[in-house]
Amino acid sequence: MSAPRVGRASLQAKLHITTLSRGIKSKARRPAQSTYVSNTKYFNSTSRPATNYLPSTKTSQPQRQTPPKSELQRFQGRIRTEQEATQKKTYHGISPRVLTFLGITALTISTYTGYLYASYTREVSKAQSLDVPTDVSDRYNSTAPTFDAEVELSEKAMRMGTKRAELVRMARGDVLEVSCGTGRNLEYYELGERRGVDSEGKGVIKGCRTLTLVDLSPQMVAITEEKFRQLRPEFTRVLFRAQNAATVPVEKPLVTKTSDVDTQGAREDRYYDTIVQTMGLCSMPDPVATLQHLGSITEPNRGRILLLEHGRSYYGWLNRILDNLAPAHADRHGCWWNRDIGAIVKESGLEIVEEKRWHFGTTWKYVLRPRQEGDKKA
Repeated sequence: MSAPRVGRASLQAKLHITTLSRGIKSKARRPAQSTYVSNTKYFNSTSRPATNYLPSTKTSQPQRQTPPKSELQRFQGRIRTEQEATQKKTYHGISPRVLTFLGITALTISTYTGYLYASYTREVSKAQSLDVPTDVSDRYNSTAPTFDAEVELSEKAMRMGTKRAELVRMARGDVLEVSCGTGRNLEYYELGERRGVDSEGKGVIKGCRTLTLVDLSPQMVAITEEKFRQLRPEFTRVLFRAQNAATVPVEKPLVTKTSDVDTQGAREDRYYDTIVQTMGLCSMPDPVATLQHLGSITEPNRGRILLLEHGRSYYGWLNRILDNLAPAHADRHGCWWNRDIGAIVKESGLEIVEEKRWHFGTTWKYVLRPRQEGDKKA
């Protein structure tokens, strides 16, 4: 054998020994179980490719190929991502839009409240600086043309029409309305006398036999008369007088055989069956004396005085507001809206048949009658 061949044989032997030793060392480093499993696979899997016969500790799994997403799927993914981001931005389940609306509402309310307080403070300061007399009834001469427009909205909000109707429909017989104003009660009167029965089954007179309307302001009396002629032109037993309620005489339409009404004459009766007054005590210089006079011209047995007034409240905080703004209100509208109606009625000495209050106690309803002789002595 030649030397080159001997050298190549020797080199091959060395490579074989080196490879074998490396395999032995690799097997020695692997766990026994893995070697066993690998050898088992080696001896049992004779049909597998040659690469599977090599010892291995890991089993490779084929990876699934993900198909490319379509445009619709990518769009839906973006929508879901935006929705998740929006939900994360909410506060306790409230969306930012709702929070924005609530913030703007709170800001508006606080701003308006501040404006009202500033206006109230300014009006109080102005009111306290005024020197207003007790008798402010002359203001109605100037406010008569616009009076209805000024009170219409507030009376509707307070449902005063219903309360006026309930009170005025109790009127019967010869009726006197004092402080009639611009005739805001006219539509509620049941004009025309008729026979009926009361709750106890006794025979009574219902409806108005005659109607006399008086007010201290001639301008308001003129407006009332014009309204009445349009509403009830067929009813002629009616009188209109510019008179003071504190001194008004018993003056009724004269009923004769030839004419239902004679504006120049008067019946000799001493009393009225019903006297009506709504929102009038607030403008009178001496409301107690006025009620006492009205009681003296009311029929003593079955006669009634019907009052619907506004004045002090049940609550001290509201009374303080009324007191602070009373001078300015009286100077502008001719009305002292902070009077204690209950105290006025009690001081008049009239007997209370019925009493009701609404609107935090500022609206008062009274049904009164003259106190009987036995009660006066007691």
